Amino acid sequence: MKDKRPVYLNLFKIRLPVAGMVSLAHRASGILLFIAIPFAVYLLDLSVISSDGFAEVMTILQHPLVLLVEVMLVWALAHHFFAGIRFLLIDADIGVEKTQAKYGAWLVVLASVIIVALFICELVR
Repeated sequence: MKDKRPVYLNLFKIRLPVAGMVSLAHRASGILLFIAIPFAVYLLDLSVISSDGFAEVMTILQHPLVLLVEVMLVWALAHHFFAGIRFLLIDADIGVEKTQAKYGAWLVVLASVIIVALFICELVR
């Protein structure tokens, strides 16, 4: 019997359901947060050395490209947090059914978008 499954999985050709996209984004956000740790530690170290170091960190954080990175990191933190709670609930057999999983995934996306929107509103103020 010939196996009809695909030989390779091209994620750009396969349309994942929202639960699959949330799972993929959960992994990506975790990697992004992990990569950001050394830079966050550097900025923290620089800010506590002296008042001049703190002023330098504040200047760095006001740069437009750094603001874009901040928004990305806020999304990563919010998404990773809410998706992690969703996965913990799934581990406890809550939200395992297909419709519940779909609504839970959409809830994670919505919560992450709300957090990012609140952060952007705070930046604009």
